[in-house]
Amino acid sequence: MTNTIQQLDPVQLIQQQLDAYNSKNIGAWLSCYHPDAVQLDFHGTVLARGHDEMQQRISLRFSEPDLHAKLLNRMVMGDWVIDHELIQRNFPEGRGHVEMLCSYQVKQGLIVKALFQLGEKVLL
Repeated sequence: MTNTIQQLDPVQLIQQQLDAYNSKNIGAWLSCYHPDAVQLDFHGTVLARGHDEMQQRISLRFSEPDLHAKLLNRMVMGDWVIDHELIQRNFPEGRGHVEMLCSYQVKQGLIVKALFQLGEKVLL
């Protein structure tokens, strides 16, 4: 008998990742990413590669008390899911928010590549 693991479809996976982000659950958040996944900005600069670097990067973000991502729009094309979000943050200058485009490539049930583009931060 073969033991198979049911994979989430890309939309379910990205929603699971967003929910883990909002609950600041590093383990659940990382479980959405392939161990060798890469995060980049839209210009191609590598922000983090692999779980160790991603965990270091997200740990700083999860330490912000007001961190929360609100999904504004989601588009899907094949193995790509693109979210437009409004992120509530605690910036060094104070509490505020920033719009973000997040583009995720999903292969075999895990995020293998994520690209991020930040808008202008707005202090409240």
